[in-house]
Amino acid sequence: MRLDPKTIPRIVHAVRENFGIDAEVWLFGSRTDDSKRGGDIDLYVETDIERDVIVHRSRLLRQLEEIFGEQKIDLAVRPRRRPLHPLHEIAREQGIRLRDAM
Repeated sequence: MRLDPKTIPRIVHAVRENFGIDAEVWLFGSRTDDSKRGGDIDLYVETDIERDVIVHRSRLLRQLEEIFGEQKIDLAVRPRRRPLHPLHEIAREQGIRLRDAM
């Protein structure tokens, strides 16, 4: 995984601050492969929040930009009650779930 380990608790905290304590986040895409270089930061969030998802997503993106600086960040958010899109399935199956304890 090509993320600075010090950023992981900050990412998880920002996600939970915006999407609730039960929200979960996965890193997926090229950043999960140590043999690759570069690439944007792809994050997938699952939440129980159903309302104002766009507002929460925008706030989280601003916080992530503070964490990562000048990096392109792709952020997919899915309220758990909504159906899984193929992108969400890929993120869950091939991604790495980020947790506080790392």
